Amino acid sequence: MSFSFKLITKDSDSNARRGKIKTQHGEIHTPIFMPVGTQATVKAMTPRELKEIGVEIILGNTYHLYLRPGHKLIEEAKGLHKFMNWEKPILTDSGGFQVFSLSDLREIKEEGVYFQSHIDGSKHFISPEKSVEIQNALGADIVMAFDECPPEPTNYDYVSNSLDRTIRWALRSKEAMENVDQSLFGIIQGGIFKDLREKSVKEMVQINFPGYAIGGLSVGEAKKDMLDTLEFTVPLMPEDKPRYLMGVGTPEDLIEGVLRGIDMFDCVMPTRIARHGSIYTSEGRITIRNATYKDDFDPPDKDCNCYVCQNYSRAYVRHLLKRKEILGVRLTTYHNLYFFINLMKKIRDSIEDNSFLTFRENFYKKYNKINAK
Repeated sequence: MSFSFKLITKDSDSNARRGKIKTQHGEIHTPIFMPVGTQATVKAMTPRELKEIGVEIILGNTYHLYLRPGHKLIEEAKGLHKFMNWEKPILTDSGGFQVFSLSDLREIKEEGVYFQSHIDGSKHFISPEKSVEIQNALGADIVMAFDECPPEPTNYDYVSNSLDRTIRWALRSKEAMENVDQSLFGIIQGGIFKDLREKSVKEMVQINFPGYAIGGLSVGEAKKDMLDTLEFTVPLMPEDKPRYLMGVGTPEDLIEGVLRGIDMFDCVMPTRIARHGSIYTSEGRITIRNATYKDDFDPPDKDCNCYVCQNYSRAYVRHLLKRKEILGVRLTTYHNLYFFINLMKKIRDSIEDNSFLTFRENFYKKYNKINAK
């Protein structure tokens, strides 16, 4: 297996930690943010631009790539890396979250999930074995065990039964793994119930995966419940393996996740809000397409060194967005991804300097300026 994780250092005043993952397609420096490339592309960006920004790993979506263009076609293209011209590491999710979000279009059985495509209504079936088969064909460096992600709020009995099924599916996922160059992560579920989270960690660790993800958060629960669940769950997880918080990723979420010992994050937020005319800045999130920026010739973020902020004004970016020019969305996306990648670099540097809590305090003082106005 061409996968390893090394814990380099820990912040002495918090659970923040600095590490390095090695895969067959390169190294990943943690804590890390992974842009989401749902359809074998990070929306609006070229691979060259992603490398320019400093992206080290991206996430691909098993469910969507299975439906279109199909994992067999991607396998014929010699895998997802070749297909999309991305040389660095890729992580693929199991497809579980997307399948379970179909709600009325799916039926959960012990053998797997029967569902209808959201595209054309065609009928499909994904089991732990099928999910692993798809991910093996895609050729990602890190793949995920098939799991059920219960929505929130959900009652205790449902979450408990769902967790037991997820544990059985995790065993089946591991048994189905064939490609030794890929690493299968187990997923910890259990909703916001501490005893179920503890049970999930114990069972997943017993199966012995090279890394572990925390799923089932940011699915409708209060932010306090999410953070409390993290605070309880993370210390139970192995220290010598990477910890991945799935689908969570505002700037505040990243900082609070790192504070509690998380190593890996992914989220569609930076690219999604970019397409709707919003950007993250050092002073907070702004909607740059609003009229207030019509004659604002300052950079989108005066404290940012990205290509966009060094070359364009808020007024120009707003003009492009209002005219529905493609370049407008490309510029907001580029900036937002740079903001996230650069934030993680600063976090890693602060952990190495043993100053993460100071960095966190200073970040919030500045970042909350806009909200305070």
